[in-house]
Amino acid sequence: MKKILIAFSFVLLSFNAYGAGSSSSDSSNTVKKTNYEKAVSYIDKAKKLEVDGKQEKAEKQYKKAQKILIKLNENKPNNADTLNYLGFTTRKLGDFNLGEEYYLQGLAIEPKHNGINEYLGELYVVTNRMDLAKGRLNVLKDCNCEEFQELKEIIEGTKKSKY
Repeated sequence: MKKILIAFSFVLLSFNAYGAGSSSSDSSNTVKKTNYEKAVSYIDKAKKLEVDGKQEKAEKQYKKAQKILIKLNENKPNNADTLNYLGFTTRKLGDFNLGEEYYLQGLAIEPKHNGINEYLGELYVVTNRMDLAKGRLNVLKDCNCEEFQELKEIIEGTKKSKY
């Protein structure tokens, strides 16, 4: 019986040692975030801070994201997703004109980009250009996507923009 317990203990120790070793090698395989993913993380954090009423902290996160996105756009221009978030962060930081320019650049590349059409529509609502907002909604009408529903409710006034 003692031999069985000793053998069993040895087996358990072997598994523990192997498990400890394997977890350290797994951490070396961790995938590093791209700069785009970092920017999106800052934006997501900023949105949560806004919901919590922490506007100053949110603005700092938007500025961090914007800085990364500007560099990305300089190094790899003509990416609609980058331009979408550049428009978004710029708008959130209060520069509606430049935000609109980024959105329009993105639409020149990808006219049916759901995110850009929704966010640009929201910008048009905020700047009292309802005909232009409805134009963005019209582009989204066949997408069967949440962006259409969000913008529709914002235009109708039944929902306030969360962004």
